[in-house]
Amino acid sequence: MGVTTAGDSTGGAGVFRRHVLYIPGYDPFPPRRYRELYRTEGAAQAAISGHAIALKPREGATYGWTVAARVEGRAVETEVEVLVWSDLVKGSMGRGIIGTYGQMLRTAWLYIGSGALRRLIRLRKGPMIAALYPVVALVLQAVLALLVAGLVLWLGWGLPWGLGWLLAAGGAWAVLEGFRRLDHRLFVYYLMHDYAFTTVQGGAYPAVLQERLREFGARVRAALGSGVDEVLVVGHSSGVHLGVSLLADLIRAGVPRGSVLGFLSLGQAVPMVSFLPGAARLRGDLAFLSQRDELTWVDVTAPGDGCSFALCDPVAVSGVATEGQRWPLILSAAFTQTLSPERWAALRRRYFRLHFQYLCAFDRPGGYDYFRITAGPLTLAERFRGRKASSSRIATPLSPFKDVA
Repeated sequence: MGVTTAGDSTGGAGVFRRHVLYIPGYDPFPPRRYRELYRTEGAAQAAISGHAIALKPREGATYGWTVAARVEGRAVETEVEVLVWSDLVKGSMGRGIIGTYGQMLRTAWLYIGSGALRRLIRLRKGPMIAALYPVVALVLQAVLALLVAGLVLWLGWGLPWGLGWLLAAGGAWAVLEGFRRLDHRLFVYYLMHDYAFTTVQGGAYPAVLQERLREFGARVRAALGSGVDEVLVVGHSSGVHLGVSLLADLIRAGVPRGSVLGFLSLGQAVPMVSFLPGAARLRGDLAFLSQRDELTWVDVTAPGDGCSFALCDPVAVSGVATEGQRWPLILSAAFTQTLSPERWAALRRRYFRLHFQYLCAFDRPGGYDYFRITAGPLTLAERFRGRKASSSRIATPLSPFKDVA
């Protein structure tokens, strides 16, 4: 009635075969970005750890690549498939200046009015500082634009009334447009669109995203029937809560016997969604998935990543944990230990880069190694069998809403 879980690799001494389905976060960039990241960081990790990792194009209609590796003394073949939703992200970002300020007001009202903001700050301050950053920055940009408009009016005193106001409005707009054009460095509009997309229906999935999740589920189901040793779903950032829902739906519908199923969640920010009033479906999916024996779920975060809810059990803090909870296994990537002091010093202020460190090489690799997990000869269940959750795991139920659907 389900796929094997926590099982042994079925390939014996032969080639271990895996199918990875990667769910990106809220990212407008094309999926080839992740191929290049895997190629360069995989080569770096191979040089450090003694792996042999080579990439080649993947055949088929969906985007991905093939990894041929020798890790821990065994040959491994991995098909990596990117579950693309960057087109939906791009579509949600075309709001312009006025539309973005409207998103800011609506999003802030939802988090403040629902009580979610106060609870989230109690849970982890780091990601909430990241969440407040675009709001504060947009307000400061608006204040600066108004100051410029006032200066133009003062300098143009004596001009015809209509002309003066027209020049003032033009000056203010030039300031706002200038900041918008610098957003590839500031990330203010990007983050605002990200949070607004989450709250567009109060935490519920928009219809277009629900349809995409059904498509993703079909891809996972096809992989499970392909005869590989392991099907591994990897979710990063916003891709984590999408992975939770698609896997919950998949298991409810019944999955074929065959491949071992694993779910690796990285850098999750699940509470940003699950603490909202409209997220009853996500809360229900969290509760359901946490009790299932059809999969192994390992959640990896790091306190050094200010964009994630580090070491927070997404099920427990959302208030939907039950006595039957088995997952996720909460582990720390421990950046201060798995990165050398020199490397950590170079990255610690690069907050967005650190949020992607889970997908990158570690020069002092420890218990977590992305390339051993995705290109190594052990299933997720085998690799982490017997591991205990981090002693710093946070499980206090703080969500103001606990209803499930």
